[in-house]
Amino acid sequence: MAAAGSLQNLLKLGTKIVGVGRNYAAHAKELGNAVPKEPVLFLKPTSSYLENGGTIEVPHPLNSLHHEVELAVVIGQKARDVPQNTAMNYVGGYALGLDMTAREIQSVAKSAGLPWTVAKGQDTFTPISSVLSMSMVPDPDDLELWLKVDGEIRQKGSTRDMIFKIPYLISHISSIMTLFEGDVILTGTPQGVGPVKVGQKITAGITGLVDVHFDVGKRQKPGTSLA
Repeated sequence: MAAAGSLQNLLKLGTKIVGVGRNYAAHAKELGNAVPKEPVLFLKPTSSYLENGGTIEVPHPLNSLHHEVELAVVIGQKARDVPQNTAMNYVGGYALGLDMTAREIQSVAKSAGLPWTVAKGQDTFTPISSVLSMSMVPDPDDLELWLKVDGEIRQKGSTRDMIFKIPYLISHISSIMTLFEGDVILTGTPQGVGPVKVGQKITAGITGLVDVHFDVGKRQKPGTSLA
């Protein structure tokens, strides 16, 4: 288990980000999806992380991305075939994460039966807070998540509404792939997802624990100069 002093280095150790789709019933319904009978999983690369205060880059030719605010579970030790009743022993900490999504690209991929990687895995598409210790989060099943765009509330929901809880997710995912120290599980987003455009600002947080802020800019085209 990572020591408290090395909490902020946990994310640098991770090998992957495991996203959980449609883990809040209201969010599944707002996008016209059925509520799943088992977790919908997808992978994001760690190269998509963006530290607090950074700029989310909207790739050409898009002008907006969709915001999805999520509780991130940071794994503290190697986990494989973990039973639910001991799953929480493998948690190293928590963070607030955003799963930025190019919805137009995702919609095309979904209709064609293709993966979501291009829609969710690009650079800066996983803005994330500092890591919170376990002692700071005594009850991860009762946290309020919120997100604002230009000061206007867009998302507000509670982790108590997650369909699949954290122990189940760790057990289920570790039965499919080994989770390593520093890996992150993005546990899903509450309802209210929507577009954020170039030039706007995102603020988000876990009420009473942490908040983050990010600008939204245009990704520079290859071969062009800022000068």
